[in-house]
Amino acid sequence: MSVETAVPIPLLHSTVLEWYAAHARDLPWRAPEATPWAVMVSEFMLQQTPVKRVLPAYTAWLERWPTPAALAADAPGEAVRMWGRLGYPRRALRLHAAATAITERHGGEVPDDHAELLALPGVGEYTAAAVASFAFRRRHAVLDTNVRRVFARVVDAVEYPPTATTAAERRTATALLPEADETAATWAVAVMELGALVCTARTPRCGGCPVAAMCAWRLAGSPPYEGPPRRGQTYAGTDRQVRGKLLAVLREAHGEVSQAELDAVWHEPVQRARALDGLVADGLVEPVAQGVYRLPGASAAG
Repeated sequence: MSVETAVPIPLLHSTVLEWYAAHARDLPWRAPEATPWAVMVSEFMLQQTPVKRVLPAYTAWLERWPTPAALAADAPGEAVRMWGRLGYPRRALRLHAAATAITERHGGEVPDDHAELLALPGVGEYTAAAVASFAFRRRHAVLDTNVRRVFARVVDAVEYPPTATTAAERRTATALLPEADETAATWAVAVMELGALVCTARTPRCGGCPVAAMCAWRLAGSPPYEGPPRRGQTYAGTDRQVRGKLLAVLREAHGEVSQAELDAVWHEPVQRARALDGLVADGLVEPVAQGVYRLPGASAAG
């Protein structure tokens, strides 16, 4: 299929790739020595979490668990503990489950095949495509929020993409992929970087954008968003905050924790109980006895 843009697609490719060569951030998971496992860890951590918060956690994680087998040999609760305050801690359990599957099914080596990556627990379409592209330099459409926003503006002349990824977006992303694997892999990360640094959600830097002259949204006069209301994420006072406080007690305890210790971190009993029940249901907290809890798979001594 073809995609309508204000300029030929080869020029779009060369412009974005030249910009990336000059402006890409020096991030450890992009280094030539970064292993496929390191790339996978970064992709799990970067979901819904800014780079500056991920960097120290990523470094500490790989120092402790430099391979999938190293993580798989440890308790899942230790993954939750090391996840710290990155947020959305179920990602830690999913990464542990993926490491276990890699160890059991693939001899401890992250598979390079998209379908095999997608078959790993906790790995969805985005992560499978990202690891295949960034770690193994394969040709895949990698659609994160940043990429979707760039394509929405440059191609579709709208300020923001739909709430959930659509088939039309996937067709556009696939049609815009360069033919050569290596170039396509660089293109995937280059568009992502453009969205992260220039074509940002709230205050896009159109004056410094390399593709401003070919951006359909800008050429249309930058029309305001007319889709469903975009809800900002709140945190204070939510169940997410309570869950975080309860998990913090368990992470720091290195052992079993009493109900009284958990009760002390949040004043509202109904919300506190709901948050704790949710953590147990998600496998992030393990009841040991009546009123006694621990991180999953931890020993009584921690």
